[in-house]
This record gives sequence, C-alpha cells and structure tokens, in this order.
Amino acid sequence: MMTDVPRSRVPFDVDQLVRRSTSGLCFVCEFLRGNPAYEHVLIAETPTAVVFLNKYPTLFGNVIVAPKEHREQATGEFRENEYLELQRLIYQVAEAMRRVLSPERIYILSIGSQAANSHVHWHIAALPPGVPLEQQQYHAMMHERGVVQVGDTELREYAEALRNELRAED
Repeated sequence: MMTDVPRSRVPFDVDQLVRRSTSGLCFVCEFLRGNPAYEHVLIAETPTAVVFLNKYPTLFGNVIVAPKEHREQATGEFRENEYLELQRLIYQVAEAMRRVLSPERIYILSIGSQAANSHVHWHIAALPPGVPLEQQQYHAMMHERGVVQVGDTELREYAEALRNELRAED
C-alpha cells in the first residue's frame, strides 16, 4: 500500500487545456487510436471500457474511466445493463485506489460538456488525509490551482499497484 499525502501543485496552463479540449479531437478516442499526442498510462481495459491515468491530475493518481465507444451522455446513450456494467468497473477502480492510497475520501464525478471533452468519462480521484477543508471537494479538482507532478518511477509503481489490486478482484 502506498500512502498518499497532500502534494504541492505546479502552475498549469488552463487556457491551453481549453484549446486542446475544444480542438475537435476527442482525447479518449485519440488515446484509443494510439495518437502519441494523447498518450496516457493504461491501467485496465475491458471489451467496452478503458481505465487510464489522467495526464493532468489535480490529485495524485487521478484515474479516468470511459466507454470505448464515443458516447456523450452520462446515462442517456446507455442501456441500463451497459451503464451498470460501467459503474461496476468504476466501483472496482475506486476500491482498488482506496486500498492502494488509503485516502480520506474517493471522489467520483463525470464532467465535460458538448463544448469540451464530450466523450463521457468519469474521474476517480483520491483526497489524501490532511487536506484543509477549503482545498477539498470541487476546489481539489480545479486546474486553476495547478496540477501535481509525479516522477516516472512513482507513477509506474502506482499504476502497477492499481493493476494488481484490480487483478486481485477478478
């Protein structure tokens, strides 16, 4: 188990993220196509969904879960069984993250819009213990406060720990 702690953030160019998000290219679809400009660290894959590390995390270990098929509605484009299957994966990833990081809370949210990042996806992020209240909740997820930077070794170790936890659930 890794112990997460509150981490300092480095400045982040939010305007650049907005330009990229509104460029017309879907970051999930481009990642799945293998576009190197949209590379992410893959954690897990099912026949219908993909789990990968957020390239611009505001909290250490932020994971994204998305359907492989380009869908834009959090519920409206799914049959109930498809939605529940995806939510089961989200639950499994969140539990794996909880076991690996021992956070104060796990945040799960679907954000995006028709204007930017329209491919529906869910962020799963771990709030480490000790984060002051005024830096929690939505504030913890805001890029305007910067992003956390993680070394390649720590990132690889975390990704492997998550993969191991997910395999243990099978």
